Amino acid sequence: MTTPILILSGLAALAFIAAHLFIGRLVFLEGRPRHALLSFAGGVAVTYVFLHVLPELAGHQHTFARELHLSDSAAEAWVYLIALAGLVFFFGLDNAARRSRGRRLAATGESRLEREVKGLHLASFFFFNFLIGYLLLHREQAGYWSLAIYVVAMLLHLSTSDFGQRQEHPEDYDSETRWVLAAGVSVGWLVGALDTEVPPILIGFLFAFLAGGVIMNTLKEELPEDKDSRFLPFAAGAAAYAALLLLIR
Repeated sequence: MTTPILILSGLAALAFIAAHLFIGRLVFLEGRPRHALLSFAGGVAVTYVFLHVLPELAGHQHTFARELHLSDSAAEAWVYLIALAGLVFFFGLDNAARRSRGRRLAATGESRLEREVKGLHLASFFFFNFLIGYLLLHREQAGYWSLAIYVVAMLLHLSTSDFGQRQEHPEDYDSETRWVLAAGVSVGWLVGALDTEVPPILIGFLFAFLAGGVIMNTLKEELPEDKDSRFLPFAAGAAAYAALLLLIR
C-alpha cells in the first residue's frame, strides 16, 4: 500500500468522522421542505450505488465463483442475495428502532430507544461504519479515482443518514450514537491500514452487504412522504454524479 493512498484515505476517514460528530452543527439543514443539499446528496448516493457499486459486485461475483466453486449464475445470485440481506437487515433495524422509540415515548415521554434495541442499533451501525472505514483501503478497484468516487459518495451518504438519525433520535444521537459511528470508521480504517490479511471472498461479502445497507438508508431518507424530499435537487445530484462517473471511465 503506497504512502499517498494511506494519507489520503486517512484524511477521508477524518472527514467521515467529522460528519458523524458535527452534523448537529449544520442547523441550516433543518426545516421543511427538506433542504436541497440533503436531496442532492441523496441523488449522488443512489447514483453511486447503481453506476458503481452494483457493477463492482460483478467483480466480486467472479471471486465467489472461484473461491466457492460455483457456476457464474449461482455466484451472481449469491452476491445479490447478500446485498438484499444487507437491505433487509437495516430495514428491520430501522423498523425496530422506530417501534422502540414509540414505546419509550408513550411510557416516559422521552424520545429515546429502549436499552436492548439501543445496543443492537449501536452495534449494527458500528459494524456498518467499520466496513466504510475498512473499504477506504480495500475496495475491488484501487487507485486515486476510485478512492475519490467512494469518498464523495460515502461522505454525502453519511451526512444525510446522520441527519435523519439525529432528527429521529436526537438525545441518543448526541450522547452516544455519533461517538460509536465515529469509532466504527476509525477502527475500520486502522484495521485496513495495518494490511490485515482478509480473504477476497470476505471482502466481497462485506462489500455486498454494505451495498444493501447504503441502498436501504438512502431510500429511507428520500422516499417517505413525511420527509418532504425535493425532486429537482435529487435529480440534479443523480445526473451530476452520473456524468462524473461516465466521464472518468
